[in-house]
Amino acid sequence: MKEFATRVNPVWLVLGGIISVQFGAAFAKSLFTLTDPTAVAWLRMAVAAVIFWAVARPRITGRTWPEWRVVVGYGITLATMNWAIYQSFARIPIGLAVTIEFLGPLAVALVGSRRARDYYWVGLAAVGVALLGVLPTTVDWIGVGFALLAGAAWAGYIVLSGPTGAAWEGVTGVSVGSLVGALVFLIPGVLAGGTSLWQPHVLLLAAAVGVLSSVIPYGLEMVARRRIPAAVFGILMSLEPAVAALAALVVLGEQLGWVEWVAMACVIVASVGSTRALAKAPAPN
Repeated sequence: MKEFATRVNPVWLVLGGIISVQFGAAFAKSLFTLTDPTAVAWLRMAVAAVIFWAVARPRITGRTWPEWRVVVGYGITLATMNWAIYQSFARIPIGLAVTIEFLGPLAVALVGSRRARDYYWVGLAAVGVALLGVLPTTVDWIGVGFALLAGAAWAGYIVLSGPTGAAWEGVTGVSVGSLVGALVFLIPGVLAGGTSLWQPHVLLLAAAVGVLSSVIPYGLEMVARRRIPAAVFGILMSLEPAVAALAALVVLGEQLGWVEWVAMACVIVASVGSTRALAKAPAPN
């Protein structure tokens, strides 16, 4: 893993995580007809925790209180983000939900910016977000509220992923954080799912969702965050709404209009601009 992280440009690690998590989200929404979204969210976190723990075998003895504090906070934001966005998916289209959720990392990018050109790319990404929000549907304000909560948790995840990666070597931080999240939602997830939670096909699909939505993206992002400025990372995440809409089209058959295509162009150009700025940005401390 260490050699892989050294050789691969962190931008590609982030992009790979984006593609994986959004296709996992589309598959997760297809599970909502079989069991409750809270149960799907918990299964995703549980699968990720088991896989990460088996691979990383994190050392938990001899840890300091500051190390535990940051990883517990990281795990709680991770769990909240997963649960809230699934609740939003159950009520509004995936593209709209991820668009609203993106306000979280967009805010992180804006706060972390130190150069005028960064504000330009953030502004262009914001235009894309606004365009993607123009959908011909009746807005479910509860779904919007859950998407906003997911966005706030996403911002917390971005802020805490750097310190977590610095305090916990390799992917041990995301391993412990995933376990924290799975424990937080253990009782709600089991109660919400009931007997439907333990059907073999539900467990199999949930395992695939866990790998696509948690194991692959969080592992890649944890490695990338050690080598990429927070502002650039936040702007790169502007690809999330576009990839979410494309994944929904492929997996769920959700149709895209010209507004969505124009919005995708905006966020992709913004991401390209931020990627070019990466080489000139100062390395994180």
